Amino acid sequence: MDTTTTAGTDRAGLYSPAERARRDATVWTTVQGVLAPLQFAVFLVSLVLVLRYLWTDDGYMAATVSVLLKTLALYVIMVTGAIWEKIVFGQYLFAPAFFWEDVFSFAVIALHTAYIWALFSGALDPRALMFLALAAYAAYVINAVQFVLKLRAARLQATAHSAPRTGVAA
Repeated sequence: MDTTTTAGTDRAGLYSPAERARRDATVWTTVQGVLAPLQFAVFLVSLVLVLRYLWTDDGYMAATVSVLLKTLALYVIMVTGAIWEKIVFGQYLFAPAFFWEDVFSFAVIALHTAYIWALFSGALDPRALMFLALAAYAAYVINAVQFVLKLRAARLQATAHSAPRTGVAA
């Protein structure tokens, strides 16, 4: 078992026992658990609408509104995720357990925000906007995979901690 010390706390895996208790006790864990699949559903619908527009040149307004809704969902999950991270780890962002996920999240936010800026400033034509949305969505998928893998590691850690120990004591 890999045990490291972070800020004077024994950590076995992703969460220390105190962090795990805070994670399990806060309503923000449930909020994240609801928002993540909701954001993914909005993403899937938007992806279809964006691809439909790029394929047919039809449905620009629907695609645009869907990207704006996806971006709003991203902002909401990022703010609530920062609150969750503060409660669980004591800092709003870049806690060691989620450092790289947070770093890449900023790239995702930057691309989504660039879309909004380009849309409202008129900096890009509609097709270029949709390609920018696809770039933002590709980054979002990478970031979502990071978080899913991290959650899977946390579940495996929890299973390992709750499994009965077998073997002969010396």
